[in-house]
Amino acid sequence: MTFRSTDPKLSVVFVSNGPGELSTWVRPLAEQLHQQLLLRPRAMHSPLGLRLVLVPCPNATGMEAEAAVRWQQFDRIIPAAQFWSLLLHPARFGQWPAQGVVVFLGGDQFWSVLLSARLGYRHITYAEWVARWPRWNDRIAAMAPEVQQQLPKRFRSRCRVVGDLMADLSSHARASDPLPEGEWVALLPGSKPAKLSVGVPFLFETADRLRAQRPGCRFLLPVAPTTSAEDLLRYLGPANRIAEGYTAGVSEVLPPGDGWPWRRMLTEAGTLIHLQEDPPANGVLSQCSLALTTVGANTAELGALGVPMIVLVPTQHLGVMQAWDGWMGLLARLPGLQRLIGLLLSAWRMRNHGLLAWPNISAGRMVVPERVGAITPEQIAAEASGWLQQPERLQGQREDLRALRGQPGAVAALAEEVRSLLPKALSD
Repeated sequence: MTFRSTDPKLSVVFVSNGPGELSTWVRPLAEQLHQQLLLRPRAMHSPLGLRLVLVPCPNATGMEAEAAVRWQQFDRIIPAAQFWSLLLHPARFGQWPAQGVVVFLGGDQFWSVLLSARLGYRHITYAEWVARWPRWNDRIAAMAPEVQQQLPKRFRSRCRVVGDLMADLSSHARASDPLPEGEWVALLPGSKPAKLSVGVPFLFETADRLRAQRPGCRFLLPVAPTTSAEDLLRYLGPANRIAEGYTAGVSEVLPPGDGWPWRRMLTEAGTLIHLQEDPPANGVLSQCSLALTTVGANTAELGALGVPMIVLVPTQHLGVMQAWDGWMGLLARLPGLQRLIGLLLSAWRMRNHGLLAWPNISAGRMVVPERVGAITPEQIAAEASGWLQQPERLQGQREDLRALRGQPGAVAALAEEVRSLLPKALSD
């Protein structure tokens, strides 16, 4: 996808994969660079262009390129399905300047190594937990000192600890989009089909049950950029066999109006679920009292915003595990192994107290509750009601999350590292 017929003299190329990385890493860094530099496509006559290359990822939805187009930050976007063709024949995708910088922001770090070598560009990796290919990096931007300490000594001078990109999410978030007063509960069913097929019917029924216990509850559902309200309806309908086991259903989709800017879904039980369809939803999410969320990038985003949460993994629907990262997700996609993986997961967690949510992984302890197993909407509604009845507990979790988040400024620091790899005349 391209937005200009002419081409820049130098390109900054972001490499990324799934919807979580796009919304929490790619978009903020792109915005920061646009603020600091004259970049195409926003600066039409600039010699410096910003491009996005999406790489193969089993957890991607296939809609990432379309979501990124709406942000108007990139003068060229290469979908993941065309990545191998790009490596083999870059010229098929237009002119690539002789100079450039490849920035790794999600996926397998090796893809960005291959792309930077193929294009002859300099290379920087944002390393959240480990920098896997330091020899082929001009610079490494680390989330934490531990990443730098894991590097062989001869490569440590290439690494700077910039901090957690997620820490910047809460900056000015509350003031940007104030919510009406009320006890708001966020519903985050995920952004990938395997998670949505479980998360949507599960959370809609949970909302019905929670409203019955706390009639004043108001519900917010941020619609991921890679899905739509129509997709949500499909996951509640007969096309989704998992939905048959839940009581949730939507009787009507209400348009914006009566002073309300969003569409709303009215469930058959009379619950209003407000749809935020203009991502990112950081401003409104930061004002919620509690979030009910699937495991994944959602937990990192909520943690960065300081939003108390309950993390849900209903293992009675083992297909949800196909959307996981790492070896567990790969095994769960193999025919005949899904049921075995569910049993192994339960045994592993009981024995090793395994942590699944990003705040818990980061802290090395249980900061936010994880509910894994044959959980039900009735159980989760009761637990959510218990949390909402005790504001001091919510505040305690919120303070724990803020302590984990670290100081803001990582996006600006990473932008500085990217600029350091550009020719000086262009980065000034």
